[in-house]
Amino acid sequence: MDSTLLLAVAAGIAVLLILILRFKLQAFISLLIASIVVGIVAGMEPYSIITTIQKGMGNTLGFVAVVVGLGAMFGAILEHSGGAEAVAAFLLKKTKDKRTSWALMLTGFFIAIPVFFDVAFIILVPLIYSLQRKSKKSLLLYGIPLLAGLAITHAFIPPTPGPVAVADILQADLGWVIVFGFIVGIPTAIISGPIFGKYIAKKIHIDAPELIDEAASDKLKPMVGIILSIIALPILLIVCNTLLNSPIGEGWVSENIKEWMKMIGHPFSALILANLIAWYVLGVRRGTTMKALQNITTKSLAPAGIIILLTGAGGVFKETLIATGTGDMLANYFSEMGLSTLFFAFIVAALVRILQGSATVAMITAAGVTAPLLLGSTGEMEKALLVIAIASGASIMSHVNDSGFWLVSKYLGMTEKQTFRSWTVMTTLLAVTGMVTVMILSLFL
Repeated sequence: MDSTLLLAVAAGIAVLLILILRFKLQAFISLLIASIVVGIVAGMEPYSIITTIQKGMGNTLGFVAVVVGLGAMFGAILEHSGGAEAVAAFLLKKTKDKRTSWALMLTGFFIAIPVFFDVAFIILVPLIYSLQRKSKKSLLLYGIPLLAGLAITHAFIPPTPGPVAVADILQADLGWVIVFGFIVGIPTAIISGPIFGKYIAKKIHIDAPELIDEAASDKLKPMVGIILSIIALPILLIVCNTLLNSPIGEGWVSENIKEWMKMIGHPFSALILANLIAWYVLGVRRGTTMKALQNITTKSLAPAGIIILLTGAGGVFKETLIATGTGDMLANYFSEMGLSTLFFAFIVAALVRILQGSATVAMITAAGVTAPLLLGSTGEMEKALLVIAIASGASIMSHVNDSGFWLVSKYLGMTEKQTFRSWTVMTTLLAVTGMVTVMILSLFL
């Protein structure tokens, strides 16, 4: 291996972690500085480092900025309409007491597709408070399945920002990412949700907080069928586009239909359509003013902004590794070692996640390091599995440096030790189960 290029990668990752962990510098600027360090140590011409940053940022944001922005607005309208609570209440009503945890897992699984993890959890937490007070069982029996469903979908299934960003950096097809996200996510959710929740609820008894206002809103909730249809629409369009324009669609669909499907089923068009329907059906038709809808959607773009910039910085890191030739060197090295790219990506994401806490930063960093290792012969399904492997690694071992750890601890009324034994173990189980499922699927591709 070229020792200079290896030193460049090591220096870049070390600088990234030191800036984030020791100096608490924002991850966006930390990623840019780490990219510059890689370029300098690898011997790139000074100005070419700047042009590489510009190229990496532009290539990445051309896709990600649109998808993340549209996804954020869509989720905000759904949240404002009360759609999340409506879906949860419907599933709980249809299940018996023994299946309540499964209903909560499914609620989290579907609600987190358009709504950010923390927002969805805060919206739905009063439901698990009510269930605990009625049953007198541990709050974890209901909380862990809900959290598992939320965490898995947030990490595995577009249009949530993490998998969208990773898919773009790896140039993976979003349709295949969605397909494999569901295939891997369902067994992972079952094991880390209802099964683990039932186990840990017997070990740790938590009562719902007493001073939470659970007064029901007088506002009439939208119909569940409408909510599920609107959520499903962009996903179905994207998947149909992928399938029709793959070898599966050869021979039975005309080229004209395929071309139109490329436009309609593109994430841009699919999400624009979903936004327009949600704007009217969940907003205008239910009496929300145009001004209020504009404020809701504008406000939703604030948290999306940092994710967009982080993703762009991850694209810069990837572009720097490609420009220096580091990617080719590492690809050859791991090929000689016989180390699976899937396993390597999982380990990188897991290490960054454990060290600095943010799943999004872990996913983007791992994608940036892994993207240059991909060969021209790497198929779309293999790249989609790689996205899920990275998402699994970036979900592992949430602890005190992750804001999610404190969010769960606070809302479920647990001590740090109890949060470690429940939430941290659940995220680790989620990551390992997801990765094992990915490795099994890779044997058949």
